[in-house]
Amino acid sequence: MKAFVFTGQGAQFSGMGKELYENNPVAKEYFERANAILGFRITDIMFNGSDEELKQTRVTQPAVFIHSVVSALTMGESFRPDMVAGHSLGEFSALTAAGALTFEDGLKLVYKRALAMQKACEMQESTMAAILGLDDKSVEEICEGINAKGNIVVAANYNCPGQIVISGSIEGVSEACEALKAAGAKRALPLSVSGAFHSPIMQPAKEELEAAIMETEFSTPCCPVFQNVDAKPHTNPEEIKANLIAQLTAPVRWTATITNMINAGAQEFVECGPGNVQQGLIKKIKAAIGE
Repeated sequence: MKAFVFTGQGAQFSGMGKELYENNPVAKEYFERANAILGFRITDIMFNGSDEELKQTRVTQPAVFIHSVVSALTMGESFRPDMVAGHSLGEFSALTAAGALTFEDGLKLVYKRALAMQKACEMQESTMAAILGLDDKSVEEICEGINAKGNIVVAANYNCPGQIVISGSIEGVSEACEALKAAGAKRALPLSVSGAFHSPIMQPAKEELEAAIMETEFSTPCCPVFQNVDAKPHTNPEEIKANLIAQLTAPVRWTATITNMINAGAQEFVECGPGNVQQGLIKKIKAAIGE
């Protein structure tokens, strides 16, 4: 069985999608539609923008979404998924490629999500950090202890065994990094992000996005979509909506998602979007579960 996985924020690079735009007329049409939907030429930033321009959440999220979805939809007969999943933002790409959302609705939601998250980031200074070489339970316990003292920090992305991203206030993440290194983490790396994604700090963005999601029509996807919040397969549009709303303040359970896809019969994973970050994570997850 074939699984398609869609990448999230952080995989963007200058020049992304340019070759596809220039060599595939169908792709070019999608890119131009995206420019019209957004009301500005995002393709100019994708193809020629600086790293700084591409790093802005309002640009990054729609750019990665467009590249990922167009990559999948221009595969022709090769895109016949038995199941799909997407990492954080990538969940919107997965749902659109699988037919649960139209390209236009998917892009509009992603843009609203990006603007709402940017706004939430500006309301409270916050950050994220990657923790390497420590088990999930130790990370969770240390974060819980710091939260109890009033500084926000949570496990946000369970990327693969031994790699968790934490998210929260500047003070909370800083304190957690020191405590996690003392507890045996090999490294605690601050990430170059504009805020604390998948943490309680995103609550205002969640409320904004909820209204937009509830107004959007979702269809039954062509295959099960394994969602971030519970790592389980879903095809019911109402369940998909509820999980998508919860996703903004809940952790991305990527290790469990990939493990469940393998247990459901996935033998081949195809990555859609810029870069190949997910292939590296999948390789580590497979090794950990003895695949």
